Amino acid sequence: MPAPTLQRHDTPAPTKLDALHHRLDALERSAGARNIAVAVYDTATHGSFRRHADRWFHAASTIKVAILLGVYASIHHGWLLPRSRLHVRNRFFSAADGEPFRVAADRDANAEVHAATGKMMRVSELALHMIATSSNLATNLLLDLVGLETVQRSLDELGIDGIDVRRGVEDERAFEHGINNRVTADGLVQLLRTIAEGRAFSDELSQEMLAILHAQEFKNGIPARLPRAVRVAHKTGEISTVAHDAGVVYPPGRAPYVIAILTEWAPEAAGRSATIAEVSHAVYELLTGTEELVDG
Repeated sequence: MPAPTLQRHDTPAPTKLDALHHRLDALERSAGARNIAVAVYDTATHGSFRRHADRWFHAASTIKVAILLGVYASIHHGWLLPRSRLHVRNRFFSAADGEPFRVAADRDANAEVHAATGKMMRVSELALHMIATSSNLATNLLLDLVGLETVQRSLDELGIDGIDVRRGVEDERAFEHGINNRVTADGLVQLLRTIAEGRAFSDELSQEMLAILHAQEFKNGIPARLPRAVRVAHKTGEISTVAHDAGVVYPPGRAPYVIAILTEWAPEAAGRSATIAEVSHAVYELLTGTEELVDG
């Protein structure tokens, strides 16, 4: 029997998709999440699955994929080279009032970029640190280099909506003024599809971005409950009230699918990564037909 396929969201949902919706509803309740949004696009069947996929969430570190796109837009246009060197400094200006701020080392997932303060690093190194180890300092350096306008214009020119880039990371004054980066599950799937399908600038540059996403070191979300042979190119993001993961999943012997899982929580809630991993596992089961889905 062939594996079940996702259907376009404008057609009636078959039983297995109904079961997936029920399973996610039950998981949201049992995990205590305030909201779980999911968007999936299957390149094998061109089908999709959507649950609250147009709901806006604080982006957390998933916005770094959009900034990666802006960096590679600059490379595509010849304004920048991957081997270009950038002076590492820790002083930025708030999107709220233009006042300077710094990225605190103890709030950053990466220490290597902080250790290079006062030295030079290649753009390619900073891009890798921004995604693979989620370096906030690397992120702000690259965003300052290419500019907010370049990032948002790159998204717009590629027809990607559902992503709103408004500031760098760790800009506390902007946060207090409600100036935040936002994403939807649909928006992240659009962005990752564009990269995975080689439509972002050139196939060569798209493959370079994918390689960076494949280097992701935080694997407690989408990949955690998938078979070891499955490759995932993805980006995580978490702050006090949200936890996300979005990526391209490559099951062996099958065309990939693109998935974004966005979740919102009470600040004290636990089990966030486990919940994302459970959602990922449920979608994998549906698409690969490895197990019958049941209402849960």
